[in-house]
Amino acid sequence: MVTSGIKQVAADETQNESIQKLLFAEGLVLENGQKLNHLEIAYQTYGKLSSAKDNAILICHALTGDQYVAGINPISKKPGWWSRMVGPGLPIDTDKYFIICSNVLGSCMGTTGPRSIRTDHQKIGYWGIDFPAITIGDMVNAQKLLIDHFKIDQLFAVIGGSMGGMQALQWAVSYPDQVYAAIPIATSSFHSAQNIAFNEVGRQAIFSDPDWQNGDYWRYGVIPSRGLAVARMMAHITYLSEDALNRKFGRRLQETMIDSSSPIFGEMFQVESYLHYQGSNFVRRFDANSYVTISRAMDWFDLSQAYDGDLVKAFSQVKSRFCVISFSSDWLFPTSRSRVIVKALNRVGAKVSFVEIVSDKGHDAFLLDEPDLDHVISGFLAGIKRQRQLENNAS
Repeated sequence: MVTSGIKQVAADETQNESIQKLLFAEGLVLENGQKLNHLEIAYQTYGKLSSAKDNAILICHALTGDQYVAGINPISKKPGWWSRMVGPGLPIDTDKYFIICSNVLGSCMGTTGPRSIRTDHQKIGYWGIDFPAITIGDMVNAQKLLIDHFKIDQLFAVIGGSMGGMQALQWAVSYPDQVYAAIPIATSSFHSAQNIAFNEVGRQAIFSDPDWQNGDYWRYGVIPSRGLAVARMMAHITYLSEDALNRKFGRRLQETMIDSSSPIFGEMFQVESYLHYQGSNFVRRFDANSYVTISRAMDWFDLSQAYDGDLVKAFSQVKSRFCVISFSSDWLFPTSRSRVIVKALNRVGAKVSFVEIVSDKGHDAFLLDEPDLDHVISGFLAGIKRQRQLENNAS
């Protein structure tokens, strides 16, 4: 069934009945001027949309995340990546709010990306390395199509951590009338040289894998598993703090290594085994071309670039209420970056709260058991809900 150029993709068309998809027949014009003539967006919803359509919260996932934010992921059979935060009676309460989470453009979890079949090419096959370069802005513009499909005039909130926080900021800037509140967590208004350097090392690990095949590995029935695993291992180190690694592993050896004379190149330390486990798991669920595409989109992100390098100008039209959250041990997106955002918002007179949560868990703290984060998010949402009710009553 097609309505206004939008098609609800049936389960047998996705070949996975667990994936909800929409096909947007009009496609999407990217910020670089190229057009995707075929755009599918995979998404999940939780809770119920109110009759006034005023309780919708968009949650934006990080680099390698997906749309399964809550409950049990029907594909992996594991809890959703933020199931401790989203659900009935939880800080983002699905008894109160209608939650939408879409897989980002360029990913490999159902939304159009390098692993999607091309429809604008004579030879049938995946996009692969030929998938256009995308930006965080493109991701947000694709999400906007999804929100319009639900006929939601204004999102109650946009929430995200890391790359999800970048999307939350971009939403507030690109669509100021459609975001009542924004909660960017553990993020930045730009990707620093250090961030770009870490991403480039990961990409080079992928490119150096003999199975990379210049990005056309799918034609040969292989994947650059070793390179992709190393990329994930390296990135995962940046998500943790030194204290977290020391507490969890220290210099402890593998139990099998304690009384053996293993080769020097074997896995000797527990932290090594942990990283190998993270890498091997990642290879089974993520696509190398998508990793390259999305990590590049993060690298290009600079909210001030289109405003003469002035972040204050970028925020000059925002109307959202902001709650900016950072973590004291996050060295990938340190608190100093959040302060830059807050200062710029203050300069334009925006309504902004700022919280630095003391934690030794590093960048990944927003995904882990952090009670202070729960209290901040639930308290902020309750506060802006009361505020909007007062505004509506006054009008």
